[in-house]
Amino acid sequence: MRQAYIGVDVGSTSARAGIFDEAGKLLGSARHPIRVWHEPGDIVEQSSDDIWAACVTSVRHAMREAAVAAEQVKGIGFDATCSLVVLDRAGRPLTVSPSGDPARNVVVWMDHRAMDETEFVNATGDRVLRYVGGAISPEMEIPKILWLKRHLPVTFEAAGHFFDLADYLSFRASGSLARSTCTVTCKWTYVAGEGGWSEPFLKRVGLEALAADRFARIGTEIVPPGSPLGRGLSEDAARDLGLVPGTAVGASLIDAHAGGVGAIGGRDGSGADVDVCQRLAYIMGTSACIMATTVDPCFVPGVWGPYFEGMVPGFWLNEGGQSAAGAAIDHLLKSHPAHGEVLLAAKNDGVDVIEYLERRILARSGNAGAAALLARNVHVLPEFLGNRSPYADPGSRAAIAGLDLDADVSALERLFVAGLCGLAYGLADVIEALQAHGVSGKTIVIGGGASRSPLVRQIMADTTGYTVALPQTQEPVLLGAAMLGAVASGAHNSINAAMAGMSALGRLSEPTRPELADFHRKKRGVHKMLRQLDRDSREAMKRAPGAAPG
Repeated sequence: MRQAYIGVDVGSTSARAGIFDEAGKLLGSARHPIRVWHEPGDIVEQSSDDIWAACVTSVRHAMREAAVAAEQVKGIGFDATCSLVVLDRAGRPLTVSPSGDPARNVVVWMDHRAMDETEFVNATGDRVLRYVGGAISPEMEIPKILWLKRHLPVTFEAAGHFFDLADYLSFRASGSLARSTCTVTCKWTYVAGEGGWSEPFLKRVGLEALAADRFARIGTEIVPPGSPLGRGLSEDAARDLGLVPGTAVGASLIDAHAGGVGAIGGRDGSGADVDVCQRLAYIMGTSACIMATTVDPCFVPGVWGPYFEGMVPGFWLNEGGQSAAGAAIDHLLKSHPAHGEVLLAAKNDGVDVIEYLERRILARSGNAGAAALLARNVHVLPEFLGNRSPYADPGSRAAIAGLDLDADVSALERLFVAGLCGLAYGLADVIEALQAHGVSGKTIVIGGGASRSPLVRQIMADTTGYTVALPQTQEPVLLGAAMLGAVASGAHNSINAAMAGMSALGRLSEPTRPELADFHRKKRGVHKMLRQLDRDSREAMKRAPGAAPG
């Protein structure tokens, strides 16, 4: 009887499950939507019960598609966005919402309500901030918890558990309160090399209550990703998921980091050992993360980390990113007058809008590299949700130059390509910041929804000068999560061994003609102009009559 492993990935709007065999082959997958509440004031909330229900539905449907019996599943792993889950001391949901709705107990990663708290934390200059690139982000958990203390003190006082969403899922599955080194190191200011949780830091930012119970509300047991949790699946969780009680549950990963694990260690066909330090992982979803693995810690201003064992055991991690990637392109396309026409045409062809546009663009341009020339006179700084890195500027916003009155599909194509170029230039900014501090590589291994696009891959190769590699699996994030279950079950003795045994590289995109590299260099110059314009315009309007205080 062949063995199988389940990876569960919770993104911004849906939960997905994938069933893999011992070699990392995808046997079946399924997706189920998650409810999201958007409110004024940059508030974005979810429900942990709704998320668990979506995971359950996805696992059950994926099992049916894979035609795998529950007894064949030997391990399960979870990954999720870095959203904050709040439970009371009995493990019940506690509201994080100004609405008071108890079901809304998750502050989603993209929720930027805690901007004032973020500025307050950064103003302390505490030494733990060195490990988040010098400045904490409103996407991280400490500012969110501080917001709760200031604005919903009843919830803060009643909270028995503050979880990163990935750790909540492993808790819901196994009953274990252990946290993953990935989550607490990358999003909570836990610094393993400097004693773990910093009581002076928590006191400095007004969260000394989290240290009063020896950190019980945020995690006293910190374990590496893939560590077996508790006694495996609890009776209740096994019943929900349709699996066998005691099935191994691996300590979790953040979603992008699961994609990194599922991608960068893949065999390349040469037979040589893989050097993960020569590979950058770039995981594209609603947002995008760029991750670099190093032997020694590298402190890069504006780039999160260095995080010890934040992704790969035995290595340090630096993490850059873009707060809006897939979400930026979707918003850009929907804002154009021709979107409705393209949406209808795409439905008639049985594809989505992006695939429809790409087919048209590639047919006209002849190849993916030359397609970038369509955006010669249209320029996009796609920072609809701020800049995560390397500028650490959550207040930045999108800027577009070169629009005219054309409202046809060709104009939408130009805007689409310009948006892809803007994302590539953001990636190049992070890579240059890493290179300036001694972090280098030769290959970008790209995963996530947009990774299947030859246009995306070629623009990124021509912009950065790196080879862009596609993982052999279509689902590196799900595979990375499944590897956690494989390690927890004992099928592999480490994450490193699971990466070598269950993943491989696929298609490569190499940089093309030198003139295209020069084209992108000039276009990146305009991208920098737009960034400066955004900064200058925000500064100017701060001094305008009627400007908000501060």
